[in-house]
Amino acid sequence: MDHIFGSGDFRYEPVEGWGRLPEGWTLKEVAAVATDSKDNVYVFNRGEHPICVFDRDGKFLTSWGEGLFGRAHGLHMGPDDILWCTDDGDHTVRKCTLDGRVLMTIGLPGQPAPFMSGQPFNRCTHTALSPEGDIYVSDGYGNAAVHKYSPEGRHLFSWGRCGTGPGEFNLPHNIVCDGAGLVYVADRESHRVQIFDGKGQYKGQWTNVHRPCSLFLGKGPCPCCYVRTSSSASSAWPRLPPMH
Repeated sequence: MDHIFGSGDFRYEPVEGWGRLPEGWTLKEVAAVATDSKDNVYVFNRGEHPICVFDRDGKFLTSWGEGLFGRAHGLHMGPDDILWCTDDGDHTVRKCTLDGRVLMTIGLPGQPAPFMSGQPFNRCTHTALSPEGDIYVSDGYGNAAVHKYSPEGRHLFSWGRCGTGPGEFNLPHNIVCDGAGLVYVADRESHRVQIFDGKGQYKGQWTNVHRPCSLFLGKGPCPCCYVRTSSSASSAWPRLPPMH
């Protein structure tokens, strides 16, 4: 049973050898994954083929994005099977179809905002959508901010600055939204997940996490939030009222 991880209702078994690439291909570093409504898996990686697509059994289907991305970092699948690809090397977020057609680019490719200016983007890290379709982007490596955009890509406002107080960030590395419109930000180097409303107002935080790197929020009226940390394990949090 040493290959079973977790406990209780959260027990998982790794599938060895999943994801069979064409001969001679490598993924290099895998930054993020997402799944579509057909359970196909999109692997955003830093190799020569940035988006590699597999079926749920690991059979390779196709690839795209060659020559498009600077450095893969974040990948979010919208409810309409649209991918939001966050490129921290190119300082952009690209809205793409499942076959790689770019529908919208937010940010100026190859042109970062001034370091720690609070302006979008300087090495942005991840993208999330609200229930209304508003776009939130965590901007973490060269900034300490979250930016909100309209569904059409119009910048609405930003919040955050470098620090450890409420609403301040020390590398906002990942971001998700729940069904009520709350925004959860993995504030990695402050070892916490901060929670905000849709206006950027601080609502609370989870603090007993070590360097939270990524978040995944399940579905339903009270979903679990899966927090991937830089320690040896991940955590599954029930979505309870935010706690200070």
